Amino acid sequence: MSVYNVTSFYPTFFILVGIPGLQDSQRWVGIVVCLIYIISVIGNVTLVVVISHSHSLHGPMFIFLMLLASNDILLGISIVPKMLSIFFSGSRLILFDVCLVQMFFLHSFTIIESGLLLSMAFDRYVAICKPLRYSSIVTSRLIVKIIVMLCVRPVVLIVPYLLLVKRFKTNIISHSYCEHMAMVKLADVDIRVNSTWGLLVAFVVVGNYLLFISLSYGRIFQAVYRLPSTEARVKAFNTCTPHICVFLSFYTLGIFSFLSHRYGKHIPSYIHIILSDLYLLVPPMINPLMYGMKTNLISEHVWKLLIKTM
Repeated sequence: MSVYNVTSFYPTFFILVGIPGLQDSQRWVGIVVCLIYIISVIGNVTLVVVISHSHSLHGPMFIFLMLLASNDILLGISIVPKMLSIFFSGSRLILFDVCLVQMFFLHSFTIIESGLLLSMAFDRYVAICKPLRYSSIVTSRLIVKIIVMLCVRPVVLIVPYLLLVKRFKTNIISHSYCEHMAMVKLADVDIRVNSTWGLLVAFVVVGNYLLFISLSYGRIFQAVYRLPSTEARVKAFNTCTPHICVFLSFYTLGIFSFLSHRYGKHIPSYIHIILSDLYLLVPPMINPLMYGMKTNLISEHVWKLLIKTM
């Protein structure tokens, strides 16, 4: 029996196509993915090590940044090894349960990423707009509550995905990893429930988070322009620049990927997949570069760490 013709109630495995239409060029794509991943791991591990070992970097902003770097490391671990095995060795088979685990962590880490970006925007809003009350608002208790919420929300939103996917009988996924919408598009059952839940999750994560982040930065810009001196305005704006760049890279690629999956019927399938891959690979690479270059305290501690290890 061909591995493509599984007729059981649900498949025992899935076949990840990789990048449909670019199968002959996937080795070159794998080289690019590998380079991006190496840069991402080095940058994010450096951030985690530097922040965790430097007492002067234990403020709320740097705690959120360390959590963001840790989340990016785990996100890469959840998808990149299997992607590289597809691109380099053609190992496209993935067990059903392993695929569900990958889907859970993939979507969970992206939701946590959005939550961390919102938390960092809130932190900058309080620091710039309410500086005298910063220590009383952004407390250790609040940070713990935020972390707990960041961990609970993905479970509530993603577990229904896993239960709904078990209704599918198809075992071929035209993607580089186990992604919900890629599976839904190829399902041979009624997908209205899956689609509705997917839209709900997108509204909660993208819609609400994007709205609150935009409002936070809108208030921040108002406060910055009211500062009396140009030097103070430049200094305040520079503290927000890394957050804005990271926020734009994550949400721009995410929105393009989401819209192309749902409404880009005439866009070649390999464009869908490449956008989805970039959405998960590029922001984790950009994050440490932006924070390392734009945040003086981090740059100083990175250089100190390098000097000690040499």
